[in-house]
Amino acid sequence: MKLTSSAHYSIFLLSSILGLSSASYSSHLGDDAPCVARSPTTGLYFDLNAISLSPPEMKDGHKLSKDARDNSWYAKGHDYPANFTINICAPVIENVTDVVGIESPRWKNVSAYYERDNKRYSIGQQASEPFFRGRKLVLNYTNGSPCPDAYNMGSSNVSTRTKSTIMSFLCDRDAAPNMATPSFVGSMDECSYFFEVRSSAACGGIAVDPNAGGLGPGGVFGVIMVIAIAVYLIGGCAYQRTVMHQRGWRQCPNFSLWAGVFDFVKIWQVRIT
Repeated sequence: MKLTSSAHYSIFLLSSILGLSSASYSSHLGDDAPCVARSPTTGLYFDLNAISLSPPEMKDGHKLSKDARDNSWYAKGHDYPANFTINICAPVIENVTDVVGIESPRWKNVSAYYERDNKRYSIGQQASEPFFRGRKLVLNYTNGSPCPDAYNMGSSNVSTRTKSTIMSFLCDRDAAPNMATPSFVGSMDECSYFFEVRSSAACGGIAVDPNAGGLGPGGVFGVIMVIAIAVYLIGGCAYQRTVMHQRGWRQCPNFSLWAGVFDFVKIWQVRIT
Protein backbone atom coordinates (compact mmCIF):
# COMPACT_ATOMS: atom_id res chain seq x y z
CA MET A 1 0.00 0.00 0.00
CA LYS A 2 1.34 3.45 -0.92
CA LEU A 3 0.54 6.35 1.36
CA THR A 4 -0.23 9.84 0.15
CA SER A 5 1.69 12.89 1.25
CA SER A 6 -0.95 13.67 3.88
CA ALA A 7 -0.56 10.22 5.40
CA HIS A 8 3.21 10.56 5.40
CA TYR A 9 2.85 13.91 7.12
CA SER A 10 0.60 12.43 9.80
CA ILE A 11 3.07 9.66 10.55
CA PHE A 12 5.92 12.18 10.70
CA LEU A 13 3.87 14.33 13.07
CA LEU A 14 3.19 11.35 15.32
CA SER A 15 6.86 10.44 15.53
CA SER A 16 7.76 14.05 16.27
CA ILE A 17 5.22 14.24 19.08
CA LEU A 18 6.54 11.00 20.58
CA GLY A 19 10.06 12.38 20.54
CA LEU A 20 9.02 15.69 22.04
CA SER A 21 6.89 14.04 24.72
CA SER A 22 9.76 11.89 25.90
CA ALA A 23 12.08 14.87 25.83
CA SER A 24 9.63 16.90 27.90
CA TYR A 25 10.40 14.67 30.86
CA SER A 26 14.09 15.52 30.93
CA SER A 27 16.12 18.46 32.19
CA HIS A 28 13.23 20.52 33.57
CA LEU A 29 14.66 20.37 37.07
CA GLY A 30 17.40 22.91 37.50
CA ASP A 31 20.80 21.69 38.58
CA ASP A 32 20.53 24.03 41.57
CA ALA A 33 17.34 22.43 42.94
CA PRO A 34 17.85 21.40 46.58
CA CYS A 35 18.88 17.79 47.16
CA VAL A 36 18.95 17.05 43.42
CA ALA A 37 21.95 16.18 41.26
CA ARG A 38 22.30 15.53 37.54
CA SER A 39 24.70 12.89 36.28
CA PRO A 40 27.22 14.41 33.83
CA THR A 41 27.57 11.05 32.05
CA THR A 42 23.97 9.80 31.72
CA GLY A 43 22.04 13.06 32.10
CA LEU A 44 19.70 11.41 34.62
CA TYR A 45 18.45 13.34 37.62
CA PHE A 46 18.92 11.95 41.12
CA ASP A 47 16.36 13.36 43.55
CA LEU A 48 17.26 12.58 47.16
CA ASN A 49 14.32 14.51 48.61
CA ALA A 50 12.48 11.20 48.90
CA ILE A 51 14.86 10.13 51.69
CA SER A 52 15.20 13.55 53.31
CA LEU A 53 13.25 13.32 56.55
CA SER A 54 11.16 16.06 58.15
CA PRO A 55 9.62 16.15 61.63
CA PRO A 56 6.15 14.55 61.59
CA GLU A 57 3.15 16.85 61.57
CA MET A 58 1.49 16.85 64.96
CA LYS A 59 -2.03 17.63 66.17
CA ASP A 60 -3.05 17.51 69.82
CA GLY A 61 0.18 15.73 70.62
CA HIS A 62 -0.37 12.96 68.07
CA LYS A 63 1.11 12.34 64.64
CA LEU A 64 -1.27 13.05 61.75
CA SER A 65 0.20 10.09 59.88
CA LYS A 66 0.95 6.83 61.67
CA ASP A 67 3.67 5.99 59.14
CA ALA A 68 5.54 9.28 59.61
CA ARG A 69 9.01 8.74 61.06
CA ASP A 70 9.88 10.48 64.29
CA ASN A 71 13.58 9.59 64.19
CA SER A 72 16.38 10.04 61.68
CA TRP A 73 18.36 7.37 59.82
CA TYR A 74 20.55 5.20 61.99
CA ALA A 75 23.94 3.60 61.28
CA LYS A 76 25.81 1.20 63.53
CA GLY A 77 29.41 1.99 64.31
CA HIS A 78 30.42 -1.70 64.58
CA ASP A 79 34.07 -1.52 65.69
CA TYR A 80 33.80 2.26 66.17
CA PRO A 81 32.77 3.01 69.78
CA ALA A 82 29.60 4.90 68.82
CA ASN A 83 26.56 4.72 66.59
CA PHE A 84 25.46 7.46 64.20
CA THR A 85 22.28 9.43 63.57
CA ILE A 86 21.99 10.94 60.09
CA ASN A 87 19.54 12.80 57.90
CA ILE A 88 19.83 13.50 54.17
CA CYS A 89 19.94 17.13 53.00
CA ALA A 90 18.27 18.27 56.22
CA PRO A 91 18.95 18.55 59.95
CA VAL A 92 18.25 15.48 62.06
CA ILE A 93 14.70 15.15 63.37
CA GLU A 94 15.86 14.72 66.95
CA ASN A 95 16.11 17.72 69.25
CA VAL A 96 19.90 18.03 69.46
CA THR A 97 21.42 20.06 72.29
CA ASP A 98 24.76 20.43 74.06
CA VAL A 99 26.82 19.59 70.97
CA VAL A 100 30.56 19.71 71.63
CA GLY A 101 32.19 22.76 70.04
CA ILE A 102 29.00 23.98 68.33
CA GLU A 103 27.29 27.24 69.27
CA SER A 104 23.70 26.84 70.43
CA PRO A 105 22.20 28.69 67.40
CA ARG A 106 23.76 26.02 65.15
CA TRP A 107 22.42 23.00 67.04
CA LYS A 108 19.27 23.02 64.92
CA ASN A 109 21.36 22.59 61.73
CA VAL A 110 23.23 19.44 62.74
CA SER A 111 22.64 16.78 60.05
CA ALA A 112 24.79 13.97 61.50
CA TYR A 113 26.06 13.22 64.98
CA TYR A 114 27.09 10.53 67.42
CA GLU A 115 27.18 10.20 71.20
CA ARG A 116 30.20 8.95 73.12
CA ASP A 117 31.12 9.12 76.81
CA ASN A 118 27.90 11.06 77.50
CA LYS A 119 28.91 13.73 75.00
CA ARG A 120 27.30 14.58 71.67
CA TYR A 121 29.53 15.27 68.66
CA SER A 122 28.42 16.78 65.38
CA ILE A 123 29.99 15.31 62.26
CA GLY A 124 28.53 17.88 59.91
CA GLN A 125 26.10 20.73 59.44
CA GLN A 126 23.17 20.60 57.05
CA ALA A 127 23.92 20.73 53.31
CA SER A 128 21.59 20.09 50.38
CA GLU A 129 23.89 19.99 47.36
CA PRO A 130 24.72 16.42 46.31
CA PHE A 131 27.14 16.15 43.41
CA PHE A 132 28.94 13.61 41.26
CA ARG A 133 32.56 12.72 41.72
CA GLY A 134 33.13 10.63 38.61
CA ARG A 135 30.30 8.10 38.65
CA LYS A 136 29.75 8.36 42.40
CA LEU A 137 26.89 10.42 43.82
CA VAL A 138 28.11 11.98 47.05
CA LEU A 139 26.98 14.46 49.69
CA ASN A 140 29.32 16.28 52.09
CA TYR A 141 28.63 17.66 55.56
CA THR A 142 31.25 19.96 57.10
CA ASN A 143 31.80 22.27 60.10
CA GLY A 144 31.06 19.70 62.78
CA SER A 145 32.60 19.46 66.23
CA PRO A 146 36.35 20.12 66.54
CA CYS A 147 38.61 17.20 65.71
CA PRO A 148 40.75 15.69 68.50
CA ASP A 149 43.72 17.87 69.48
CA ALA A 150 46.18 15.30 68.11
CA TYR A 151 44.98 16.10 64.59
CA ASN A 152 45.06 19.89 64.84
CA MET A 153 48.80 20.24 64.25
CA GLY A 154 49.31 21.70 67.73
CA SER A 155 49.77 25.22 66.36
CA SER A 156 47.73 28.31 67.06
CA ASN A 157 48.49 29.50 63.52
CA VAL A 158 46.54 26.66 62.01
CA SER A 159 42.75 26.78 62.00
CA THR A 160 41.13 24.10 64.13
CA ARG A 161 39.92 21.23 61.99
CA THR A 162 36.29 20.21 62.37
CA LYS A 163 34.58 16.89 61.85
CA SER A 164 33.03 16.23 58.46
CA THR A 165 31.03 13.52 56.71
CA ILE A 166 31.00 12.19 53.19
CA MET A 167 28.17 9.93 52.01
CA SER A 168 28.28 7.85 48.85
CA PHE A 169 24.85 6.84 47.51
CA LEU A 170 24.33 3.41 45.97
CA CYS A 171 21.35 2.28 43.91
CA ASP A 172 19.16 -0.37 45.54
CA ARG A 173 16.15 -1.12 43.36
CA ASP A 174 14.83 -3.64 45.89
CA ALA A 175 14.60 -1.05 48.64
CA ALA A 176 11.20 0.17 49.73
CA PRO A 177 10.23 3.64 48.47
CA ASN A 178 11.41 6.54 50.63
CA MET A 179 13.77 4.26 52.54
CA ALA A 180 17.51 4.61 53.03
CA THR A 181 20.05 2.30 54.65
CA PRO A 182 23.23 4.12 55.72
CA SER A 183 26.28 2.03 56.59
CA PHE A 184 29.35 3.33 58.37
CA VAL A 185 32.48 2.53 56.36
CA GLY A 186 35.19 4.07 58.50
CA SER A 187 37.09 7.02 59.91
CA MET A 188 40.87 7.17 59.68
CA ASP A 189 41.42 10.06 62.08
CA GLU A 190 38.14 10.59 63.98
CA CYS A 191 37.78 13.72 61.91
CA SER A 192 36.38 12.55 58.57
CA TYR A 193 33.60 9.95 58.48
CA PHE A 194 32.62 7.93 55.43
CA PHE A 195 29.21 6.31 54.87
CA GLU A 196 27.50 4.38 52.10
CA VAL A 197 23.76 4.94 51.70
CA ARG A 198 21.67 2.41 49.77
CA SER A 199 18.33 3.60 48.42
CA SER A 200 16.11 3.43 45.36
CA ALA A 201 16.39 7.24 45.25
CA ALA A 202 20.01 6.75 44.18
CA CYS A 203 18.97 4.90 41.02
CA GLY A 204 18.22 8.07 39.09
CA GLY A 205 15.39 8.85 36.75
CA ILE A 206 13.94 11.32 34.29
CA ALA A 207 12.43 14.18 36.22
CA VAL A 208 9.66 16.66 35.52
CA ASP A 209 9.54 20.09 37.05
CA PRO A 210 5.88 20.99 37.75
CA ASN A 211 6.74 24.68 37.30
CA ALA A 212 8.22 24.16 33.85
CA GLY A 213 4.85 24.01 32.09
CA GLY A 214 5.66 20.75 30.32
CA LEU A 215 3.17 17.96 29.73
CA GLY A 216 2.62 15.44 32.47
CA PRO A 217 2.18 11.71 31.80
CA GLY A 218 -1.58 12.08 31.29
CA GLY A 219 -1.14 14.96 28.87
CA VAL A 220 1.49 13.08 26.87
CA PHE A 221 -0.77 10.02 26.64
CA GLY A 222 -3.66 12.22 25.49
CA VAL A 223 -1.55 13.85 22.77
CA ILE A 224 -0.38 10.44 21.55
CA MET A 225 -3.98 9.19 21.37
CA VAL A 226 -5.14 12.27 19.45
CA ILE A 227 -2.29 11.96 16.93
CA ALA A 228 -2.90 8.22 16.54
CA ILE A 229 -6.59 8.83 15.79
CA ALA A 230 -5.65 11.58 13.33
CA VAL A 231 -3.23 9.24 11.53
CA TYR A 232 -5.91 6.54 11.40
CA LEU A 233 -8.52 8.88 9.92
CA ILE A 234 -6.28 10.77 7.48
CA GLY A 235 -4.36 7.71 6.33
CA GLY A 236 -7.52 5.61 6.04
CA CYS A 237 -9.41 8.25 4.09
CA ALA A 238 -6.45 8.78 1.76
CA TYR A 239 -6.22 5.03 1.09
CA GLN A 240 -9.97 4.64 0.48
CA ARG A 241 -10.05 7.63 -1.86
CA THR A 242 -6.89 7.02 -3.91
CA VAL A 243 -6.65 3.22 -3.95
CA MET A 244 -10.26 2.05 -3.52
CA HIS A 245 -11.71 5.08 -5.36
CA GLN A 246 -14.42 5.58 -2.74
CA ARG A 247 -16.39 8.79 -2.41
CA GLY A 248 -18.58 10.39 0.26
CA TRP A 249 -18.87 8.63 3.60
CA ARG A 250 -17.37 5.48 2.13
CA GLN A 251 -14.01 7.22 2.18
CA CYS A 252 -13.96 6.73 5.95
CA PRO A 253 -11.74 3.85 7.05
CA ASN A 254 -13.70 0.69 7.97
CA PHE A 255 -16.90 2.36 6.80
CA SER A 256 -18.88 -0.91 6.78
CA LEU A 257 -17.88 -1.67 10.37
CA TRP A 258 -18.84 1.75 11.71
CA ALA A 259 -22.07 1.77 9.69
CA GLY A 260 -23.02 -1.59 11.20
CA VAL A 261 -22.28 -0.32 14.71
CA PHE A 262 -24.37 2.79 14.08
CA ASP A 263 -27.31 0.73 12.78
CA PHE A 264 -27.07 -1.62 15.77
CA VAL A 265 -27.20 1.28 18.24
CA LYS A 266 -30.09 2.89 16.37
CA ILE A 267 -32.11 -0.35 16.45
CA TRP A 268 -31.58 -0.75 20.19
CA GLN A 269 -32.64 2.85 20.79
CA VAL A 270 -35.86 2.19 18.90
CA ARG A 271 -36.56 -0.96 20.93
CA ILE A 272 -35.90 0.78 24.23
CA THR A 273 -38.16 3.73 23.44
